[in-house]
Amino acid sequence: MTDDISNMRLLGMAAGLAVMLGTFVYFRGARWHRGNFLLGALLGLAFLIVSAAPDTVNGLRNLLDFEELAFGRIIAILVVSNVAALFLIFYVKVKLDIFKHKMDQFICAQAADRLLPDHAASLFKPVMIVIPALNEADSLESLLPRLPRQINGREVNVLVIDDGSSDGTSQVALRHGCIVARNPINRGQGAASRVGYRILAQQGVEIGVTMDGDNQHRPEDIGPMIEPILADKADLVIGSRILGSSDIDSRIRYVGVHFFSHLISLLTGQTITDCSSGFKAFRISRMRLLLLKEDQYQSSEVIIEAAKRGLRILEVPIHIAVREFGASRKGKHLTYALFFLKTILKSWIR
Repeated sequence: MTDDISNMRLLGMAAGLAVMLGTFVYFRGARWHRGNFLLGALLGLAFLIVSAAPDTVNGLRNLLDFEELAFGRIIAILVVSNVAALFLIFYVKVKLDIFKHKMDQFICAQAADRLLPDHAASLFKPVMIVIPALNEADSLESLLPRLPRQINGREVNVLVIDDGSSDGTSQVALRHGCIVARNPINRGQGAASRVGYRILAQQGVEIGVTMDGDNQHRPEDIGPMIEPILADKADLVIGSRILGSSDIDSRIRYVGVHFFSHLISLLTGQTITDCSSGFKAFRISRMRLLLLKEDQYQSSEVIIEAAKRGLRILEVPIHIAVREFGASRKGKHLTYALFFLKTILKSWIR
């Protein structure tokens, strides 16, 4: 038993020295990073000290009340190291989130600065319809000619956010007189929508409307959606299929929308009936206050952020039609529900 313990201690000492030496060799040149160097060096030093003088861990073992356990010192070390690993994972996650947010701002700015056509700035109107679209050339060919060009005396135009399409989405939009901004790669509806929000704010647009590019939203519902904003009764208006109607007969989708809408209503104190609607109208000056980060399933994030920022939220009835072209990209019901729940919880906690 003594020989076994001695061998373990020798192995630990060797591992500690190896970690310290490896840390020094790896970080001594162009890869130098003070935080990572100190972390690696301290980890190796801890291995070395514990292996050379195990009694140094006795205090920790006694604090955790492991005196009576076999290998109590080893168990105590494992407990503390796992806790430290969790903190390290959390630290790295925070750093990655910060980097992701900065990269998102950069990509959004790049897309917002490269509008098509060249005279795009002159085409912005007081009311702008924002359509995030991925390979929706056929749907846009049907939808765009039916969009209104004037509502309640205010001129209207369309901004299509081409989210890395490989078909003729941009060409169709330009042919119908729309403004186009293009993401170089597909980033998701939420990321595409953030490009649109940024552009409208930069151009001083008064009212924005987001609608899906799959031709399931009716252009005739846009007028009733912006009326509460024009009457200064709301800052964000959500089109609700629950208050209105839908051609899509899916019991699972219906139950899911009700469940998550009740959850968001509970979390925000706002009565919401259709939390997954991408058909929204909003006042740009208030919408720009929202901190939006989600690339997908962003409809719940918008509602939660708007409620936290004190925006006045209303719902109006709309109709959802069946998709004529292409296929839905929302995935399986269970997968969609799990990711939607994750987005709700992340947005509310944040």
